Amino acid sequence: MNVLVLGAGQLARMMALATKPLNITIRAYDVGSKTVVDPLALDNSYGDLNDGIAFADVITAEFEHIDHDTLAICEASGKLKPSAQAIKTGGDRRLEKALLEAAGVANAPHVIIADKADFDRAIETLSLPIIFKSALEGYDGKGQWRLKDMSQANAIWDDMANFIAEANTSVAQGIVAEQMIPFDREVSMVGARDAKGNTFAYPITENHHTNGVLSVSIATNEHEALQQQAALAFEKVADALDYVGVLAIEFFHVGDKLLVNEIAPRVHNSGHWTQQGADCSQFENHIRAVCDLPLGSSELVRPTAMVNVLGEDNLPQEIFTIPSLKMHWYGKTKRAGRKMGHINVSGSDKQVLLERLNQLADILPAEAFSDIQQYVRSLG
Repeated sequence: MNVLVLGAGQLARMMALATKPLNITIRAYDVGSKTVVDPLALDNSYGDLNDGIAFADVITAEFEHIDHDTLAICEASGKLKPSAQAIKTGGDRRLEKALLEAAGVANAPHVIIADKADFDRAIETLSLPIIFKSALEGYDGKGQWRLKDMSQANAIWDDMANFIAEANTSVAQGIVAEQMIPFDREVSMVGARDAKGNTFAYPITENHHTNGVLSVSIATNEHEALQQQAALAFEKVADALDYVGVLAIEFFHVGDKLLVNEIAPRVHNSGHWTQQGADCSQFENHIRAVCDLPLGSSELVRPTAMVNVLGEDNLPQEIFTIPSLKMHWYGKTKRAGRKMGHINVSGSDKQVLLERLNQLADILPAEAFSDIQQYVRSLG
C-alpha cells in the first residue's frame, strides 16, 4: 500500500520509520516547495501534488495548517483520511470551539472576535484575565495576547487589528477570546479511531511547557478517573468528526475536571513517548487506521517520558549510559528554539523513571535545559 502525507516534517519522518516493517511505502508532499519527497531522504523528489495523489492509495496529513485548495484537491480524490473538514477544524479555533460545543465537551468560556464590537463584547462577557488566540496559524505560544488589566485593552486591540488586517491566509483571520483558567496542570491524550468507529485511547500524559513550547511529557497509569474523562471526550470529538487516524486533545486539569484546551487532528508531540512506552506507537496506529488495518494496543507497557530537544543539534554522549533511553534526531539544521529531536526515557515503574529523568537532567547542558532540569527535580 502507498501513503502520501501532506507535510514533510519530523512527524512524516516518524510515520515512515514506524511503518517500514508493514511494507507500506510513504511519500510526503512538501507544502513549501510543492513537491513530493521521500520523508527519510528529502532530496529525493517524485513530482508535484498530482503525481503524489496518483501514487497514493491513501492520503493523510502531519499538520493541520494546510491550504484549503490543497485539501479540496485531495478530498476530491476520495483518498484523504481524516477528512478535509476534520483537518480544517484542527487548524481553525473558531471551528474547533463550535465542534466542542456541538459535541458537548467542556472547554473554557469564549467569544469569537472578528471586529472591535466583538472585542468589546468579549471584555464585557468574560472576566479578566483573558487570553486572545489567533483563529488560524497560531501554535507553540505564537499569535496570542493576554489582557490582565483594562489599561492594556486599546493597545492589545490595535495589535490584534493589525494582525488580522495583515493576515495572508486563504480564509479570513480572526481571534478567539478565552477566559483564562487557573489550572492545576496541563495534560493531553492521544488516541486512534478507525473507519468502523473503534477507538483506542493512550494513557493521558502530564505536560510541561517552556516559553509556550512543550518540553516534557510523562505517561504513567496513575490517573484512572481523569483517564475516563479524557477518553470520553476523545470519543465524543472523534465521533463528531467521523474521524479516521490519530487525534490529540490537550486539556486543562482543574480540580477533578478536565477542560479541553485544543485539539490536533494528527500525531502529536505529546504522544512521542509511545515509541518506547506502548506496543504500538501513535505513528504506526495512525497508518494502521488510515490504511484500514486493525488498530494496535494503546496500553502503557512501561512508564515513559519524552523530553524535547529545542535548538540543540548535539548532546553529551553520556546520556546513552542511562538505561532504556532512546534518542530521536530529526535531521534538521540547527536554529534557536527549533524542535531538533526528542529523548524518550522509560522505567519499570514511576520511581525508576523519575530516577532516570534526574540522571538525564544532570547530564543535559544546564543553559539549554535549565527549565527542564527544574521541572524534573520538582517531580521527586
